[in-house]
Amino acid sequence: MTAELLQALLFQGGYNAALVSLGAALLGLAAGSVGAFTTLRRRALTSDAMAHATLPGIGLAFLAMAAFGGDGRNLAGLLIGAGLSAALGLYWLQRLTDITRLPEDAATGAILSTFYGAGIVILTVIQNLSLGRPAGLEGFLLGSTAGMLKSDAILIAGGGAMILTLLLILRRVLAMTAFDPGHARLMGINTRAADVALLLLTLACVLLGLRVVGLILIVALLITPALTARLWSDRIGVVALLAGGIGAVAGHLGASLSLVLPDLPTGPAIVLITFTAFILSALFAPGRGLIARALARARQASLVRT
Repeated sequence: MTAELLQALLFQGGYNAALVSLGAALLGLAAGSVGAFTTLRRRALTSDAMAHATLPGIGLAFLAMAAFGGDGRNLAGLLIGAGLSAALGLYWLQRLTDITRLPEDAATGAILSTFYGAGIVILTVIQNLSLGRPAGLEGFLLGSTAGMLKSDAILIAGGGAMILTLLLILRRVLAMTAFDPGHARLMGINTRAADVALLLLTLACVLLGLRVVGLILIVALLITPALTARLWSDRIGVVALLAGGIGAVAGHLGASLSLVLPDLPTGPAIVLITFTAFILSALFAPGRGLIARALARARQASLVRT
């Protein structure tokens, strides 16, 4: 197993396996970097609602493509349906907070549960219809790279590279908006457009991550690397780079483990790797780690006694 894992980590486990690992690494890099800005703007729960709101769109896109005689499992078509469904969820989230004055976390909970419930109903109906080939649709819940095609891996890798390029262009605007929206407006920045751009980048990460980690766990790939990186630095540029690096390593390692252990689901493996990085950072990070703070308190107590 060790030799097989080493081969997978060195991209020598086969052409398709290498593409899947590269796609997962690029997805982790993009999601971690975008997540640094999402957490700084306090939009972590919004990304969770967005991910759950994709499920009805996946089911409806499958039905539409199968009804017209196409391949209901075409990834590009499913992602378009998921994107439209997530956009509808975001629209109703904004309307709920505007009309009812509900707190944003309560409105997020309502949208998240409603859309997820609707998606489960649609998937259940699909399983009982003799239409298309619905096997594998449940893989979007927790992710599954086993059935990925070469075109799917290229789509994920290309999408991740495009997200990183856009984030590099918009990084200064997003950082100023996240730190101090009022000051950003005084500097001539359209903060509403910046917020929309951040939501679109987050949505792109969610859509690309559906196949790899699934809609339930993609939020962990967006948030956990960012939280881990913030234990090591206060500078947003450094945090974004660290979070992207953690996400990339987790994506590559998780996909490689899933290749070596076929029964191991890729999404949960990636999430557990990111959480392990968070625990290690919470213990050993200088300044904010538990051990560093305990040593600092011990030094202070020693100074007081002397």
